[in-house]
Amino acid sequence: MANKIKIVTDSNSGISQEEAKELGISVIPMPFTIDGKEYLEGVDLTHEQFYQLLLKDVNISTSQPSQYYLEKEWKHLLEDNDEILYMPMTSGLSASCESAKKLALKFDGKVTVVDNLRISVPLKESILEALEMVKLGKTTREIKEYLEATGKKHSIYIMVETLKYLKKGGRITPVAAAIGTILHIKPILSSRGDKFDKFSSAITLFQGKKKIINQLRKELNTEFKEEYEKGNITVSVAYTNNLEEALKFKEEIKKAIPNVTFRFVNALSLSISCHTGPGALGAAIIINNYLKKE
Repeated sequence: MANKIKIVTDSNSGISQEEAKELGISVIPMPFTIDGKEYLEGVDLTHEQFYQLLLKDVNISTSQPSQYYLEKEWKHLLEDNDEILYMPMTSGLSASCESAKKLALKFDGKVTVVDNLRISVPLKESILEALEMVKLGKTTREIKEYLEATGKKHSIYIMVETLKYLKKGGRITPVAAAIGTILHIKPILSSRGDKFDKFSSAITLFQGKKKIINQLRKELNTEFKEEYEKGNITVSVAYTNNLEEALKFKEEIKKAIPNVTFRFVNALSLSISCHTGPGALGAAIIINNYLKKE
């Protein structure tokens, strides 16, 4: 009889506590310190509350789940499960993955930590792959090896509405932020999981969306062509506090790339939102070899 495997991730996957219950997984909420008080994403801090505070220029700092909290959660989950497959945010953006690997050593092989270099909708997609693999009877070792081997089989592009929060987080210099603000520049950031780099920039929302769509189309016809032709590529949209615009972007992508499978319109995690601020809009292409075909 196969071991009972519980998949666990963190809230940087964009999966809410309610959605986690529907999927049968667990989500570790990321902690935030706001004006000296600690909050947990999706538990005692909603996205709406977060943006209200962010716009008031309060002091917000991100952190990682404490070892004590994580150990307590794992022990609780192992009471009803044989193994845990823990899929945190990419090690390229946080030390939480490495901390989890060290903690897992205390669990005698019952906790397997996967680092497939993903965050937001790419991480959510890999969690859904893992769920399908569990159903197929794959072991935690097999799932880990697959997810880490395909980790960089994704691209994510995020256009930032304002340079204010990149400046505040020290991601750009005050001079660059000032010049960019005067010129109304919207930077477009890209990532394959290691970090976010500047991909391009735009003056208008329309121009920025067009650049992202053109880049996605380019990658689908070159680097991801084989997987795309097999129907194993999905596209998703991510946003911060601008759902209406995100839904419009979804329709624009579907019209521009009609043969691709569209998946999610998901809010970016608060850890990313701290640096992008409200109004950010992005899209991602992601491999999914275990995608259920309609």
